[in-house]
Amino acid sequence: MALLIETGVSGWMTNEQIANEVRKYAPDADIRTGAKMGNPADIVMAAVAHLLPDLPSQLPNLHLMQKLGAGVETIVNHPALPPHVRVTRLRPDAPAREIAEYCLAYILRAQRNMDFHDVEQAQARWSAIAPRETPETVVGVLGLGHIGARTAQMIRSVGFQVLGWSRSAKTLDGIACHHGPDALAPMLGKCDYVAAILPSTSDTRDLMDAAMLAHMKPGSVLINAGRGDLIVESDLIDCLDNGPLDGAVLDVLRSEPLPSDNPLWHHPKVTLTPHVSGWHLGDAFRDVAQNYTRLKQGQPLLHEVDRQRGY
Repeated sequence: MALLIETGVSGWMTNEQIANEVRKYAPDADIRTGAKMGNPADIVMAAVAHLLPDLPSQLPNLHLMQKLGAGVETIVNHPALPPHVRVTRLRPDAPAREIAEYCLAYILRAQRNMDFHDVEQAQARWSAIAPRETPETVVGVLGLGHIGARTAQMIRSVGFQVLGWSRSAKTLDGIACHHGPDALAPMLGKCDYVAAILPSTSDTRDLMDAAMLAHMKPGSVLINAGRGDLIVESDLIDCLDNGPLDGAVLDVLRSEPLPSDNPLWHHPKVTLTPHVSGWHLGDAFRDVAQNYTRLKQGQPLLHEVDRQRGY
């Protein structure tokens, strides 16, 4: 019974690097990589960041697909993954902290008018304008799961007013939590910044379309560090051009890498980053090793995904 590491992506950790990290927690495990798979019939578990289209068909005895990194929609909806294959995700602290830091960093950048001051320095102009006062600024966080809750709490700790929204009811100390579809639009109208950290599900895809974006507070900024299909990009551009939005920070896009002819690249009110908000996995490789052991021993798995619900 072997574990296959096949990230399916470039520009991140290599298969061998991940295999070595997992071996720290399971030194006796039979861990293989895509380049050294051996007999595919031995593979009962695969760990992937992106599930390659032809991988499931190569693994006749696959029982578990372990997602590395955030988001499982590309796995649970993968047409070639047999229905009996179970799916697990990771819930490490390191990327949750990093995504929270990412959102906070761009909020503070806007609060302190740093883009304005960069332009003024380039023109050798000494221009003073007042920053916003943090206690009077409202930040909305969409999605209050593991990562969203960490983000809301970090932003709250700096002194911002924080409102949270989720599909089902949640409770977080010091944060006014809202839930359900009817609560979203009224909450958006109160927020100076909105940080979206939602999964990709049938309920969230295209959620931020023209109708929903129209409820944003005039002059507000939208930050998306969740899933790229949350936002209808053409509607976002129109909202940036004509109001009410004043800016967008996008770490996730519908198409990655973003095509060079996409107008978001050059829009003056858009900041793009190449899906880097949550980078490190910390000790999450322990959970990969644990799930391999639990699968072999017939024990409950860590962080198993409901494939019907999508998360």
